[in-house]
Amino acid sequence: MGEMQKTYAPHDIEARQYQDWESKGHFQPKGDGQPFSIVIPPPNVTGALHLGHALEQTLIDVLVRTRRMKGDKVLWLPGTDHAGIATQNVVERELAKTGQTRHELGREAFIERVWEWKEEYGNRITNQMRRLGISIDWSRERFTMDAGCEEAVYQTFASLHERGLLYRGAYIINWCPRCTTALSDIEVEHEEAQGSMWQIRYRVVGASPGFGDYVTVATTRPETMFGDQAVAVHPEDERYAHLIGKFLELPITGRRIPIVGDTAVDPTFGTGAVKVTPAHDPNDFEIGQRHGLSPLLVMDIHGVMNDEVPAPFRGMDRMACRKALVAALEASGNLGETKPHTLSRGHCYRCKTVIEPYLSKQWFVKMSALAKDAIDVVADKTIEFVPARYEKLYFDWMENIREWCVSRQIWWGHRIPVWYPEDAPEDYVVSRDMPQDGRVYTQDPDVLDTWFSSAIWPFSTMGWPEKTADMADFYPTTMLVTGYDILTFWVSRMVTMGLALTEKAPFSTVYIHGLVRDSQGKKMSKSTGNVVDPLEMIDRYGADALRFALASLATLGGQDIRFSEEKVETSRNFANKIWNASRFVLMTLDQLELTVDFAWPEPVAAADHWLLGRFAETLKTVEHCFEQYNFALATESLWDFFWNVTCDWYLEVSKQDKAGSLPLLVMAVLKSVQLLHPYMPFITDEIWQLFRDSGRVTGMPTESVMMSAWPTLAEMSAFDAGVATRFAAMTDVIREIRYLRQQANIAPGVAVPVSIQGPAEAVADLQTATDILTRLAKVSTLSVLTAEDAIPSGASAAAVGSLSLYLHIGDVIDKGAEVKRLTKEIERLEAAIVTLKTRLSDPGFLGKAPAAVVDKNKAQLAQWEDELTAFSAQRASFA
Repeated sequence: MGEMQKTYAPHDIEARQYQDWESKGHFQPKGDGQPFSIVIPPPNVTGALHLGHALEQTLIDVLVRTRRMKGDKVLWLPGTDHAGIATQNVVERELAKTGQTRHELGREAFIERVWEWKEEYGNRITNQMRRLGISIDWSRERFTMDAGCEEAVYQTFASLHERGLLYRGAYIINWCPRCTTALSDIEVEHEEAQGSMWQIRYRVVGASPGFGDYVTVATTRPETMFGDQAVAVHPEDERYAHLIGKFLELPITGRRIPIVGDTAVDPTFGTGAVKVTPAHDPNDFEIGQRHGLSPLLVMDIHGVMNDEVPAPFRGMDRMACRKALVAALEASGNLGETKPHTLSRGHCYRCKTVIEPYLSKQWFVKMSALAKDAIDVVADKTIEFVPARYEKLYFDWMENIREWCVSRQIWWGHRIPVWYPEDAPEDYVVSRDMPQDGRVYTQDPDVLDTWFSSAIWPFSTMGWPEKTADMADFYPTTMLVTGYDILTFWVSRMVTMGLALTEKAPFSTVYIHGLVRDSQGKKMSKSTGNVVDPLEMIDRYGADALRFALASLATLGGQDIRFSEEKVETSRNFANKIWNASRFVLMTLDQLELTVDFAWPEPVAAADHWLLGRFAETLKTVEHCFEQYNFALATESLWDFFWNVTCDWYLEVSKQDKAGSLPLLVMAVLKSVQLLHPYMPFITDEIWQLFRDSGRVTGMPTESVMMSAWPTLAEMSAFDAGVATRFAAMTDVIREIRYLRQQANIAPGVAVPVSIQGPAEAVADLQTATDILTRLAKVSTLSVLTAEDAIPSGASAAAVGSLSLYLHIGDVIDKGAEVKRLTKEIERLEAAIVTLKTRLSDPGFLGKAPAAVVDKNKAQLAQWEDELTAFSAQRASFA
């Protein structure tokens, strides 16, 4: 591989490294360890990598790489979704450029054109995923419309239909007039909009003029009035109870409709009377079912008013009809008050057209019959949600589940395997192929909802319904990682289908992450202009920097994260630090012509004990974070050990004895590389291979760090915790001296005398490290004060544990500036002490706060008072 370049250049190594990993089969399951399996939430084949993908795939890869290094037999299975409406729209736009439509082309030719598009452009997102560095088994890549998944979809349809869990019926669905298809709830994007609430007066048939002769209803969609089949009131509403059973005259048309009593009506909302339009509102449909009202469609599939509507409104677009009808109602005296109204308006997720609740004959999965088992496996912890608070969202959805409309009026997708005989269409046959019984059949023209194939993704990708080796080894999968935005629409359906078809929950853990927002916490959108392209971040800073930044934002609890480019830049700086420190160690090995073993050496110096202790702490923290899915704390701990402990301290301390300290320094670097690998795979594997190929470290076990064994406490050398603690105290002293020097604005090269005062043992420990203090804290002399000695004049003071430090700065600083600094510190402490004393004298606080909180506040007060005394004495010494 050659020598280590002076600067880290991610673009020189990332493509090469990834090609090497993939070609050598490093991502495929190996060994006989415990199976760990996970399927990727399949991105749309039309999509491009966005930050949400980058976050999710980074977190999965951290889990997968860690499990692989821990010896598990790991399968991370990739694939993409055919994205029915989205893909069809893309290809239709391409056709439009040539002046063609899909209808002119014909169904078979159009489907062939979509497959051609998929072959040409469908690999875009998977190639982008490779740039992120994810260790996913591409040899098992699946597509929701490949032959195996297609067979699984048809078997699912047939099985559910045979068991009475899938049926054809008329129901209110979300309808896109532009795409002319039904939409699932997740395909409808809701946004708050300002509309109007119109009041319309319906004349009571036979009522005396001026005496209860009208019933007023309120609506945000007056154009649906033509489809009204009743007006409903609460049966106990005294205003209307006497009218139940009577009839009203529909304005404009004069058609008569009944007044019905229904307990679903809220008498306190609006006028207490609601128009019932069974063909254009889901709640009205239910009321209509209860009262035997026939639905009346008043629009066609394009949102145009149909022949059930009188002239001049017939043939109008629904929005144009709304405007014209309101004017006609006003002219006829049937329009009451019009009020501004804020509403949640649904739009098609692809074309942004306002959706229309629409009665249509569709295919439905009877989710109400499947919900109980899906609720039970979460309630009894067969499936565990992390964080657990998302169980409530899941239960709320499943306990109020609606039947799932699974048919779509498009061409691209899994065509519904139903055949209708021309002589008796209701006598349909469920079959993948046309029945060969001599009758003339026509296949259902609709396709299945994209989410239908996604619902069986965990096992269709493993080869179900066949009893494959992957099904035996890796199903049920170990876990799922996904965002909370598709918990109800995707996760719930996977659980339902897994139980219904395999009699097993499809996974045992669901880790739910937050969504990626901009630095201000706002949703990223093209219209806002705040979208960040992860590929641009990779181009600018490298994949490892982006991955580490995203992981560092994924805190315990699955909250949304605020992304900023500065975080990626900081992570790039960390990558540079890792590279530069590793290069220094490798160069030193070469310069001294040393060869060391890949094994923890026995500690000799106090710093050795301290380094081993800090690594043990880091390993424990990272292990705990892994179990808790606290990615942010893990990255913080790894950063601290490598940058602060290894580079800022041990590397500097060890320069006095390079040869003696190198074996431990090498292990600190390489073991850090192992722990960092799941987060920063490219740079860590490059460093690992450079050390291995150098011949300076013997016994490195594997060619790639990803195939090496995860570090353990058992392999470490024993260390003295007491010695480590005393060295840690010394680093605290150096840190405080550096702080005092900085505050006093002392030039880096100027050495300053220091006096210490405290318990004999602590003083003695510090005296043994005089050489380190001299070099790292620029201490010219170290003197010891007894308890009786006066505070030195012209000295800057600080307390570190049981020790008092005095930095003799009188001769090297501006005394006036130092007095001003001390005065500022004293004023800050005095104000803080007053606030804290007020709190501690408040009976309300003392009565309600836990004892531990009160004790913590008292300890803080004592510390501040000691600091105030020290600062005051120090200021007085300059007088």
